[in-house]
Amino acid sequence: MDIMGVDEAGRGPVLGPMVIAGVIVPEKMNHVLERMGVKDSKKLTPKRRQVLARKLSKMFEYDTVVISAKDIDNLRAKDVNLNEIEKIGMIKLIERLKPEEVIIDAVDVKPLRFQREVQEKVGEDTKVIAEHKADTNHIQVAAASIIAKFKRDQIIEEINRDYVDIGGIGSGYPSDPNTKKFLSNFEYDNLPDFVRRSWNTVRKMKE
Repeated sequence: MDIMGVDEAGRGPVLGPMVIAGVIVPEKMNHVLERMGVKDSKKLTPKRRQVLARKLSKMFEYDTVVISAKDIDNLRAKDVNLNEIEKIGMIKLIERLKPEEVIIDAVDVKPLRFQREVQEKVGEDTKVIAEHKADTNHIQVAAASIIAKFKRDQIIEEINRDYVDIGGIGSGYPSDPNTKKFLSNFEYDNLPDFVRRSWNTVRKMKE
């Protein structure tokens, strides 16, 4: 059976998009991915993620959904929470790639509830499995996490090039001193589009 793994990168940062990736891996290829060293992207160096992401994108059918900072802010303004935003992106991927079975790294504290909600949206043609730590327990989801993280890293690197003269943007996470320093260069109303204005770190600037 061909199984699709789905995972995201960039859920928590104050800068840049959230990227969701889906990768379809035939079960017979699982041992190949294990030999390649595919694992949860957080356990890999940036260089190793880059190498693996490029290999995986050539080997398997995959797709990504990029949800911009502006889109995240607009949806949150309509009371669509981050879990729902992520679920919308995941459903888009499943509908595009139409796998027989999909394994998702669940974002809900109740994975079975999340599984049921996605299943209702995609229909009976695709079996949905949602679990916590799926990126650790399922190699297909680990593969998706690598592609998602690499794609987001590329976007962040591209943004960073435009701000090297003021010290760069840092990692994009609210706790990063370099990211805080970057944000301090702007008034709230003049923030770049890639800043998530709905994050508390930024809303405090307005207050």
